[in-house]
Amino acid sequence: MSNNKEKLFAEFTAPTTQEWLDKIQVDLKGADFQKRLVWRTNEGFSVQPFYRREDVLKLKTPEALPGEYPFVRGNKKDNNVWWVRQNIKAEGAEAQNAKALDVLNKGVDSLGFKIPGDSVSEAYVETLLKDICCDCVELNFTTCKRHSVELAKILTAYFEKKGYDKEKIVGSIDWDPIEKMVMKGKDVTALLPIAAELVDVLKDYRHFRCVAVNALALNNAGAYIVQELGYALAWGNEYLQMMVEQGVEPTLAASKIKFNLGISENYFMEIAKFRAARLLWAEIVKQYEPKCDCACKMCVNATTTSYNMTIFDSYVNLLRSQTETMSAALAGVHSIVVTPFDDVYEQPTEFSERIARNQQLLLKEESHFDKVVDPSAGSYFIEELTTSLANAAWQLFLKVEEEGGFLAAVKTGTVQDDINATNAKRHGDAGKRKEFILGTNQFPNFTEKSEGKAPKSCCKSCGCKHNDCATDFKSINATRLAADFEDLRLTTEKSGKVPTAFMLTIGNLAWRQARAQFSANFLACAGYKIIDNLGFDSVEEGVEAAMKAGADIIVLCSSDEEYATYAIPAYQCVADKAMFIVAGAPACMDDLKAAGIENFIHVKCDVLETLKNYNQKLGIK
Repeated sequence: MSNNKEKLFAEFTAPTTQEWLDKIQVDLKGADFQKRLVWRTNEGFSVQPFYRREDVLKLKTPEALPGEYPFVRGNKKDNNVWWVRQNIKAEGAEAQNAKALDVLNKGVDSLGFKIPGDSVSEAYVETLLKDICCDCVELNFTTCKRHSVELAKILTAYFEKKGYDKEKIVGSIDWDPIEKMVMKGKDVTALLPIAAELVDVLKDYRHFRCVAVNALALNNAGAYIVQELGYALAWGNEYLQMMVEQGVEPTLAASKIKFNLGISENYFMEIAKFRAARLLWAEIVKQYEPKCDCACKMCVNATTTSYNMTIFDSYVNLLRSQTETMSAALAGVHSIVVTPFDDVYEQPTEFSERIARNQQLLLKEESHFDKVVDPSAGSYFIEELTTSLANAAWQLFLKVEEEGGFLAAVKTGTVQDDINATNAKRHGDAGKRKEFILGTNQFPNFTEKSEGKAPKSCCKSCGCKHNDCATDFKSINATRLAADFEDLRLTTEKSGKVPTAFMLTIGNLAWRQARAQFSANFLACAGYKIIDNLGFDSVEEGVEAAMKAGADIIVLCSSDEEYATYAIPAYQCVADKAMFIVAGAPACMDDLKAAGIENFIHVKCDVLETLKNYNQKLGIK
């Protein structure tokens, strides 16, 4: 047998990085490399169009091993199994119990229960957990923060009564008073001292966590990835430091913290986010000198975001949540919740919840995502993203700590201001279509009607009697990205008169078709009825056809050069019979404006503001 170990393709000389850059520059034909190919992320760093082995050699993350400190490659060594979680949405203990038993037979192995604060009792818990094997599934509970200690005592008494092995009980209580301060501006600092008592009740349940960091709320408010990550770390550190100061041993304190993070649509960046999160949290916990490195493991429940979900063309939400789920699964999180595609406009149906469950089961049972630990490890791109995100998030974390910590930043409103500014920017970008929302501000379904669908109220209550409208601090304006366009389209639909937009296509075939398609997509975002055409021989013929079709809007679609010939005659022919729009921004625009033409639509338009203006002109309010 030959001992020849010659590598394949050894006869070919590997090109250097500079040779790649030289070749790219030739192909760019003089275009600016930085502007054309370098991705300037919202997270504050740039991503190159390609990476090579030499780029990764300088990084530390590839040296890590699965299941070992700093856990960048995950908390497990031999598999990538995660808990398939479903939050139970039903009223009353009996209804929640029945639903839980049903979904446990359909692939779910993690349950999320919401118990109204004034319903916390032994009887409620007995009914809620009836016939559920608590040592076989993960159990997660949300209730009023004032009743969390009471709930913890009831649960531990129930587990002991049933004779469960404490080591086999896995779950959490979602105790996070700071979330209400961040999101609602309510001062609940009076609740913070009970953290130590809550931990003490559950100290013997090693796998049951009780202090939550609900940075998912920031994700659902539009936070960029580095903001969610940086603030989540500061948030977690605030709780960790607080518990240690209350006398909780650091190892125990760290083991009781659970991070609830969101998953946005940025596929590779999200994979890197969870890897970077584990790395940084391990470094933070290490500074408290825990008894063992296992305390440095970050427990993450990941939930697909509702920020990018839409009412119109809502099945596209399935595409969004599926890629988001893939990101979290590949990144090795503890558990995943897939938000049902209809969650933003109705109580999820049995169908939508089944699909949400199956989205995870497909990744497990058909795609085998649970078999391989950290499959993205070693990818030059992912390793670089992980390091870049970690560096950016760490800088934000340090900034918060220098200002007195996360709680102090919340009280002064700097966190809220930062997230609100990002949300406002993203809404502005969506209005200009710099940020695409498929089916809403780009390629909308022309014929779809709302059929009674409307956005659900974002107001949430824990079920206790301590909520009111007054605020003590600044709050976060959590509005979905598609909300503005949905309001516009719903306004059009409810007006009782849906405008008809007629494409007057004439002249150069390629240009008229391209501009008709652009204009149709543009105007359909407001819910207008679109009539496209193959082309007309004269503007008079086109205007006559538009009038017969009952057009409220006539859009002239042609080439820039031909607008000098067609636009003014067409405008004069239309007169005041309909709104007249020119598709494009031709060089002769000033001349056309001088002739009285006011409306032009093109790629530099603010689509949202333009359509709002058109609605106003058409009498739609």
